[in-house]
Amino acid sequence: MIEIEKNFDLHPGDKERLIEGAKFLNKKTFTDVYYDTEDFRLTAKDYWLRQRDGKWELKVPLNGTAANRETDQYRELEDQKEIARELELPGNAPFQKEIQNIGARPFATIVTNRKRYQKGDFHLDFDEMDFGFSTFEAELMIENEKDIPAAEQKIMDFAREYGIASTPGAGKVIVFIERNNLAHYNALLKSGVVREHA
Repeated sequence: MIEIEKNFDLHPGDKERLIEGAKFLNKKTFTDVYYDTEDFRLTAKDYWLRQRDGKWELKVPLNGTAANRETDQYRELEDQKEIARELELPGNAPFQKEIQNIGARPFATIVTNRKRYQKGDFHLDFDEMDFGFSTFEAELMIENEKDIPAAEQKIMDFAREYGIASTPGAGKVIVFIERNNLAHYNALLKSGVVREHA
């Protein structure tokens, strides 16, 4: 599956308008441990390797750098063999060992409390993180890359309809990096994974 998503900063009253008529799906808490090398080899390519509650996942970008995209588009890999292939790991050792062999180490551990709603085709995720940051994300899941432009348009139309299109927000990991490791954040700025603040 392909994940098309966009983070927005909400103002007072926005959440209430967004969830009006939406179906509450679930509330859950999960822990993400993000990995990268000392030279930021993965995140500087917009690759996000994590263990979510102990299960390996890799988010692989499908569109350009932050400077020239409206939404974030990722293919999500959850199979360790697929992740190993994508990262060009030799594949002759246990997965955790292979990750260590390329020098990848944890750089962030984030606990998220998420409330998820369904509104039409959209998942609406309201996240509160353990480091004092909250974010809202509108997400569509699609199967075919040819449907990306339409999905992207749909998200931006949705945002305009609810008056939040002019308040793009950052994802939790980017904010965590900006607050905790300026060298890492600057590397992401330099590589175009994040854009300069307005």
